[in-house]
Amino acid sequence: MSMLASRQWLSCLKIGRSQYTRAMIGIIAGLFTVQASAQSSLPADLEKSWRATRLPDSAISLVVQEINGPRLISLNASEPRNPASVMKMVTTWAALSGLGPDYTWRTAFHAKGGGQVDAQGSLIGPLYLKAGGDPLLTIEELWGLLRELRLRGIKNLGQVVVDRSRFGRVTTDPGEFDAAPDRPYNASPDAMMVGLGAVRLLFQPDRQARKWVPIIDPPLQGIRINGDIKWSNVACPGSPSIATQVVPAGGNMVVNVSGTAAGSCGEFSVYRLALSQPEYFAALFQMLWKELGGTLAKGIIEGKVPSNAEPVVWHDSESLADTIRRINKQSNNVMARTLLLTLGAERTGAGATPATGAAAALAVLNEQNVNTRGWVLDNGAGLSREGRLTAEGLSDMLNAAWRSPLMPEFVSSLAISGIDGTVRRRLRADEVKGMAHLKTGTLRNVRALAGYVLGASGKRYILVSIVNDERSTAVRAFDDTLVSWLAAR
Repeated sequence: MSMLASRQWLSCLKIGRSQYTRAMIGIIAGLFTVQASAQSSLPADLEKSWRATRLPDSAISLVVQEINGPRLISLNASEPRNPASVMKMVTTWAALSGLGPDYTWRTAFHAKGGGQVDAQGSLIGPLYLKAGGDPLLTIEELWGLLRELRLRGIKNLGQVVVDRSRFGRVTTDPGEFDAAPDRPYNASPDAMMVGLGAVRLLFQPDRQARKWVPIIDPPLQGIRINGDIKWSNVACPGSPSIATQVVPAGGNMVVNVSGTAAGSCGEFSVYRLALSQPEYFAALFQMLWKELGGTLAKGIIEGKVPSNAEPVVWHDSESLADTIRRINKQSNNVMARTLLLTLGAERTGAGATPATGAAAALAVLNEQNVNTRGWVLDNGAGLSREGRLTAEGLSDMLNAAWRSPLMPEFVSSLAISGIDGTVRRRLRADEVKGMAHLKTGTLRNVRALAGYVLGASGKRYILVSIVNDERSTAVRAFDDTLVSWLAAR
């Protein structure tokens, strides 16, 4: 205790009990203030980099914590802020620790009697499809399932009944967030999602005619391309940027395209949403089934798998440990949303919603003593204006993850500085390349960075930086300086 504090203590002995109590509170508060100030100060190099951003101190929440060591920096750590896609760290860790790394999703076809057919190959009764909520069922995997049906002698289908009851009413408006309904990052989650629900617009160069030939993949009925991409003879400036707009027209969906692309760039693709998830699945199923020589008499409807229907063929997804690598490294929104719903379905039962998924995630984290005060988990992806985390709580979570036996699976899901994922073009200097596992977050007025950094001494550090400000883009240089500073320690 300082000399000043000692004198205050002696003075307290001479005053009344209430005054004594107030004096002691003041002394303790003062001591904590000194401690907090020490934690909050930035080293000179970081202070200079922060001031260069010209952002107000109130705009950032920052925590730097040595693992199994002292806290180095703490600024506005308990302030709830929008973390953008850093929210995916919460979803993936809660799911990994709540479901286990070997968890898989099953998509299964059922039929009464296990798939009995008549002499013509017609299935007796409807074909039921139990949707499992697989975040990344591919077109090739669906084709493989349908091929398995054909190998079992099933050719003619009367009706296909899709059971999506694992999730509740989870359909979202893809245009609600930023009025860009055709962009894949806005895709709605769905229990029977295939290929993330997006079509590929492939543009092949016809060099002799100096024009671009558009192709829709998969070539679904009811979708067509309108418009032209202009041909340019300039040296390839990088990935072509074209404009698209998806509009309904006479029962079809028309993708209007425009823009200019350099022929020297060669073939290129863009991905767009043209149909809702149920419409996309129905069109894809019918196309693939027809290609396999099958027939479908009455179409595809929504329903439930009856208790007396038996499984015929099924597909199990890749493991959750592999899935979260795709989610975090590439920051995939619809996969993160689907994962949160899966956690809700496993913890609280069928009919999962974002609310039940969020409650399940918070329950998992609270079991780990993570401070989630002030948090708002709405869709699990961070594509939101309402989602909130605190740097303090996220640091708690990252510390809990590090101490867990599941740490290797979680850390390996994060992008590696200067090597892959969303930070492959950042932090490429030799002294920091490969030294950090990070998750980025980017929205209008939001920039966030969180993860683990390995220092030159062999010590590891937890880093959480969240900025909410209309000039938040200015923080990138500071964040990179911070990671480099830690890597050099």
